[in-house]
Amino acid sequence: MRILIIEDDRDAAAYLIKAFREAGHVADAAHDGVTGYDMALEGGYDVAIVDRMLPKMDGLTLIGALRGQKSETPVLIVSALGQVDDRVKGLRAGGDDYLAKPYAFSELLARVETLARRRPAGAPEETVYRVGDLTLDRLSHKVTRRGEEIVLQPREFRLLEYLMQNAGKVVTRTMLLEHVWDYHFDPQTNVIDVHVSRLRAKIDRDFDAPLLSTVRGAGYMIRDGSR
Repeated sequence: MRILIIEDDRDAAAYLIKAFREAGHVADAAHDGVTGYDMALEGGYDVAIVDRMLPKMDGLTLIGALRGQKSETPVLIVSALGQVDDRVKGLRAGGDDYLAKPYAFSELLARVETLARRRPAGAPEETVYRVGDLTLDRLSHKVTRRGEEIVLQPREFRLLEYLMQNAGKVVTRTMLLEHVWDYHFDPQTNVIDVHVSRLRAKIDRDFDAPLLSTVRGAGYMIRDGSR
């Protein structure tokens, strides 16, 4: 799943990002309502987790604005306001579920997974990525090229998944550190170079047309070079 966390408590948001990624999902965060609204409209997320009390635009206003733009992204509201009236207001504002703080992550994950399964007809979750003759299946964690299975380590799989999600675009080192390694700074390490080299050896070395390239001074890109 691709999950958007709109939460002004940066520590709480960082914890959720780490927990969701460990569970095998992709998670991004916004720390105010305006940024969260923009990301929700543009990001193609499977579920949005929205805190009620947000700077710049409160959670209920954000949800109402999304519904006004015909966004059907399932929304789970999380809030310290957990009385019946609070939950009713949240659901009437357009939320799909409501979870009071504090909560156990296992319950949050279960609710998010349930909401993702309720996606409306016509908006299926993208579970298979293709670039040229390379295919990645997010559900089976299977990667093939020309029908030949390629065995990847978990981190290599996450790296390839993120690159394929952004196929045809330059992916910077900072983006990879944040989305694949969960670092929010460059620790001056060659960990990315090592993993990209290993990944390239597995998906390109035995094939005629390379898909993964280094964009000098910018980052990396995966694309079908035959096009």
